[in-house]
Amino acid sequence: MGHMTGFVIWAAFGLMIAGFGVAAYVSKKPAGFWANVKAPQQNEITDVKEYNHAVAKLFFAYGFVFILLGLPLLNEQNTPWILISVLGVMAETIVTMVCYTLVIERKWRRRN
Repeated sequence: MGHMTGFVIWAAFGLMIAGFGVAAYVSKKPAGFWANVKAPQQNEITDVKEYNHAVAKLFFAYGFVFILLGLPLLNEQNTPWILISVLGVMAETIVTMVCYTLVIERKWRRRN
């Protein structure tokens, strides 16, 4: 039973991240991506709707993969498979940051 509880909590965080995607998708203002950093201003983004949809897709993908990476929590306690979750989330986070910076920002942020 405890295994399921851990996975349910993990999945709840994944759904919360996907919820950020829903908020970004419906937002009229440019969605923020970085924690503790002000979101881009309206005049800094070329197409706010497309930018927000791209950020939303990134959050959806992150949340979905995050939930999948929690599947080892359903195994017995002290399983070495939990390393997949830990290392996977680290790698997923780095890939997500790179995708935002190199793809989304480059495509929709105005050049000076």
